[in-house]
Amino acid sequence: MSTSTTSSGTRLRPLGRIVLAVTLVVAGWLALVVALTFGTSPGRSLAVIGPQAQAIAAVAKANGRVLSSSGYVTIARSDAADFVGRLYTAGALLVLDAEQAGGCNGLAPKRS
Repeated sequence: MSTSTTSSGTRLRPLGRIVLAVTLVVAGWLALVVALTFGTSPGRSLAVIGPQAQAIAAVAKANGRVLSSSGYVTIARSDAADFVGRLYTAGALLVLDAEQAGGCNGLAPKRS
């Protein structure tokens, strides 16, 4: 019985290493994206990730404007340089630069 445990343990070690590596890469990427958001220039659209009511309340407390909101993503904007910090202070769970994260800028599409 110890032989089967050892062989299955040996098979799980490479899988465990892969899971750990993927987890570290994703965590590192998320930390970098969040850190870069603090350098976002004023007036850019930000995506506030979290429950809609909580995100809208955070935007209101941070003196921002809600451009659109649905489900767990609220797009907001402010001309204040410290808007990202104020959003976190007001209770936002996660704030990302919406324009870099997926092209969401909250503006109506241009008509040709």
